[in-house]
Amino acid sequence: MNEEVKEWIIKAYEDYITVKYLISLPEDEIITSAVCFHSQQFVEKIFKAFLVLHKVKFGRTHNLSLLKELCSRKDPSIEELEVENLNMYAVESRYPEIFLIPSLKEAQKSFKTADYVKEMMFGKLNVQEKEVINWIKELKQKS
Repeated sequence: MNEEVKEWIIKAYEDYITVKYLISLPEDEIITSAVCFHSQQFVEKIFKAFLVLHKVKFGRTHNLSLLKELCSRKDPSIEELEVENLNMYAVESRYPEIFLIPSLKEAQKSFKTADYVKEMMFGKLNVQEKEVINWIKELKQKS
């Protein structure tokens, strides 16, 4: 696997671990907007890892629908992923102009989406979670 793909996977996984931690907190302590944002970021970055692996240009975008379509051209089974519910958490919800605090139910759904995408895309990228954790540990040791 080339280094750029590996880097995208690592950055995606950092978002996933953030979501996994946040969603495990007591319900009244869960920062729902952070769960939704990092779920979106995970999906965006793991799609980009797949596209880099397949040498597909994607430009600067946070649009999961577009990224999913590009991925689906290389692997039609990716079309089945329902990720569009995460699109609104990419940019708009991060600023006060569009003040949004997602419900706990929305945060749980966002995590469920990210978790499902992780399982599918890790398979398509032929990477194991333990392997990614080791990559991160190695990088920390080099620092």
